[in-house]
Amino acid sequence: QILVIVLSKSSFAANLFTRQKQNRLASIVTSSNSAPVPNEGNLQAPFVSAKSAIVVDARGGNVMFEKNSNFRHLSASTTKLMTALAALEKCSPENIITVDRVNTNGTQMGLASGDQVTVETLLYGMLMASGNDAAYVLAASCADSYDGFINLMNERARSLEMANTHFDNPAGFDSDYNFSTASDLAKLAKDAVTNPLISKIVATKTIVLTDVSGIKTYYVENINKLLGEVDGVEGVKTGHTEGAGEILLSKATRGGNTIIVVVLSSANRFEDSKKLIGWAFANHNWQ
Repeated sequence: QILVIVLSKSSFAANLFTRQKQNRLASIVTSSNSAPVPNEGNLQAPFVSAKSAIVVDARGGNVMFEKNSNFRHLSASTTKLMTALAALEKCSPENIITVDRVNTNGTQMGLASGDQVTVETLLYGMLMASGNDAAYVLAASCADSYDGFINLMNERARSLEMANTHFDNPAGFDSDYNFSTASDLAKLAKDAVTNPLISKIVATKTIVLTDVSGIKTYYVENINKLLGEVDGVEGVKTGHTEGAGEILLSKATRGGNTIIVVVLSSANRFEDSKKLIGWAFANHNWQ
């Protein structure tokens, strides 16, 4: 009789564990399938100066707001997200690169010919400080040729179904053949932050880096002013050239829900993005 009672308790515990496991799995499925739904009395999206913009739910890809999201624009330094992805296809973060020629145009992380640095250090300098010098060193080192590296970038764009995007340089210098759209750049941002290293880098405000000898120091500061200022912002990438105007790709998470915000050709990229992030979370719930 005692044995029967023990077995009954064991059976009960097993059934209870099974039900709890099923409930947790159901919760996970429900969470993974949740999508943003406008609140009752949803306020109209704020005015933004950007010529093109989009707000996308990072989990399901639902578009929450768009403005000329398929118009082609110069992509400026947001190009460097693709440069990072292409570089990591061929190089590991620990690989050591000896800097040869240095592109000294535009923003720099401070490289000089002869510096020996890891790929990870170059990624920090490129994605945080938007170093054009780092972008060109990666392109020269993480493929059989410079043209081969550009091909890697465009192949990755095609795999992400970025149908209105093309790259012809790793830094994002203005060119008729280096362009994208808000919709495509949202896809790029979403893909890039799935890489743990890239996600970590773009969320970093400041860092002190060194060459492999530990002697030369690079002081790197993130250009993204929303980091630490706007609740939940976790990167992603700034861009600004004379032709492109101000650009910002943002990732923001609140209450376990993540959105991607893109503004192109903006008069104030940080203010536009801040307004869209606040509106998206205040006027939607995920069901």
